Amino acid sequence: MQNFLTVKRMHRLLYIYNGFVIFILMAFMCLTQDRINLSMTARSFLEQAGAIPTPSLEIFYTTTATFTAFALTSHFYRTIQKSGVRYVLLATEIIICMLLMRSLNLSYDGVIMLVVADLMYRYEGHHHEYILLAAMICLYFMANYDMAIFRTKIISFEAYASYYSVDAKAVILAIRNTFYSVNVVFFVFYLILLVKNKHEEKERIRLLNERLEEANQRLRAYAIEVEQMAETRERNRLAREIHDTLGHALTGIVAGLDACIMTLEVAPEVTKQQLNKIRDAAKKGITDVRRSMKKLRPDDLERLPFQEALKEMTRNYSESSGMEITFDIFSWSEHLRQDQEDVIYRVLQESITNAKRHGHATKVKITIGGNENYMLIVIADNGQGCDNVTQGFGLKHMRERLELLHGTIHYWSDEGFIVEAMIPLNREVDHDKNFDS
Repeated sequence: MQNFLTVKRMHRLLYIYNGFVIFILMAFMCLTQDRINLSMTARSFLEQAGAIPTPSLEIFYTTTATFTAFALTSHFYRTIQKSGVRYVLLATEIIICMLLMRSLNLSYDGVIMLVVADLMYRYEGHHHEYILLAAMICLYFMANYDMAIFRTKIISFEAYASYYSVDAKAVILAIRNTFYSVNVVFFVFYLILLVKNKHEEKERIRLLNERLEEANQRLRAYAIEVEQMAETRERNRLAREIHDTLGHALTGIVAGLDACIMTLEVAPEVTKQQLNKIRDAAKKGITDVRRSMKKLRPDDLERLPFQEALKEMTRNYSESSGMEITFDIFSWSEHLRQDQEDVIYRVLQESITNAKRHGHATKVKITIGGNENYMLIVIADNGQGCDNVTQGFGLKHMRERLELLHGTIHYWSDEGFIVEAMIPLNREVDHDKNFDS
């Protein structure tokens, strides 16, 4: 930060110094012209110069105006962020630089270094080197050919210096050359500071990137740890739920059955009563297990109507993944059980997840139809497909869920991947396989 401020101060010093030199040279030419007019030697001066000089006041006003415009354009070029505007300002700055040199009768070309300083100040790479090269070529011709198109219309600085004695002329030209040399020294020192500052800035950015990467790694490790802790807490919660509900019910059932075995022959009526109590305990245990399992349902299914929950799930996935998901619903049963809703939700969720993860699909079309006896769901994507489909965990899990409802699933590749699930609507869940009905 300190080096950056030093660069800015040095840049400001370059403009102050060049403004001072321009004022001195302008004052010299104006005072020399006035002295020539007062000494009545204008005719001989014009014959020697070979051109008509610009009036003193015009030199003063033109030089002052162009340098002010030059400084303002430079300021805006260094502060404005839009690339297109900066290019226009750069071209404007070069044109104003030419006019400023013309107003001084090409007596001082040190202002060219100010343009180069501005170019280097905003140089950022990324193809800017071509713009820098074009500008440098333009400035090179300006510096070395002294804008030859104006050469026949001006009086050179040497002509003004020739008005004085030989010794005075030598001193005047030496002063001008000293001005130019000091400007070169300032410019080189400015470039050294600028290069040093940009190098330190790159090093600072590199260190920040390393720290950011380290922070990201720690954050990822922390996220994994938090996820594992959350899984452990959820696993423990489920273990407690199963222990408190299913374990309690089964323990009571086992104890009751043991009692029935002992009383079956000696007291059949008592055994019958005990079996009724065992049946009631088993029903209560099933109810408790179902109540625990309901806590595992997706939040959308708890707070939204089923169709809206499906559309909310697919809309959220579409927005996060960029995959286009559309629905075609030809018929819909309004009396789906909760277990059927859960299976349909999970089948759609797993299918669109597989379409993105394995098929790299960009579009998925979900078609739902059927009648009062069954519901047919077809999920088709435009992904890569697969010639030899291997049943992984996702497809296996979908098949197991559908089999609990006596449903079926088929899948194949055809310009993508297609999943077809059929769910009977008039059959209860198989309680022998799952309690979540």
